[in-house]
Amino acid sequence: MVRPKKFLGQHFLKDENIARNIVDAMMEVHCGDILIELGPGTGVLTNYLQQHDLNLLLVELDRESVAHLKKRWPQLTETLLNQDFLTLNISAHCNSRCSIIGNFPYNISSQIFFKILENKHLVHHVVGMVQREVGERIASPPGSKRYGILSVLLQAYYQVEYLFSVAAESFHPPPKVESGVLRLSRNETEVLACDEKLFFRVVKQAFQNRRKTLRNALKPLNLPEEIQRQDLLSLRAEQLSVNDFVTLTSQIERH
Repeated sequence: MVRPKKFLGQHFLKDENIARNIVDAMMEVHCGDILIELGPGTGVLTNYLQQHDLNLLLVELDRESVAHLKKRWPQLTETLLNQDFLTLNISAHCNSRCSIIGNFPYNISSQIFFKILENKHLVHHVVGMVQREVGERIASPPGSKRYGILSVLLQAYYQVEYLFSVAAESFHPPPKVESGVLRLSRNETEVLACDEKLFFRVVKQAFQNRRKTLRNALKPLNLPEEIQRQDLLSLRAEQLSVNDFVTLTSQIERH
């Protein structure tokens, strides 16, 4: 039996119905060369993924989990990496497009999503379990108090769906928070109509002082006077859509 390790943020899903629903949510959309399972742990998702004809790559940092998975599915030994997903070179394993599924460790879920953004040209679908609050935030539309940095950055490139919530008792050990399952599907945006690095910088700076109007929140960027007069700057970050942020970034870029 694999012992859940607190320092790895492990909470093993034990509800078989939830596991089936997560796998089904991925099977509805997966069409890539490879499916990466992030942090398979005891293999509750792996068990159902194995029932499909998939090019499966398992990425697991915990050596005890790796030993358990190899013993249970010897045929997966060649495609089971004992590695931190955050250091994984996705392009080395995926030629054109891939999908990612998993029960994401809550303590690094934001880092996982930033890793996905770095590889958005390869990662076309994601189905992941996260802390419910994080999932609702990412899926929130403009105007919501939950709408934030990851909402804008992910929605710029993906259609985001909050699928369902999962109670704490569905895990061993139970986390102190509720969980939720998200699905990301790559949209048609190949390249933003502005400089991407500047877009990321503007979005992050805007939400660092989300209670202020953008005119004040973006002061550290030393915007020229012509930009300062823009109507969008009289709003707060949470009021801007992805397209509004693209428009604003484009205007800043031109000046």
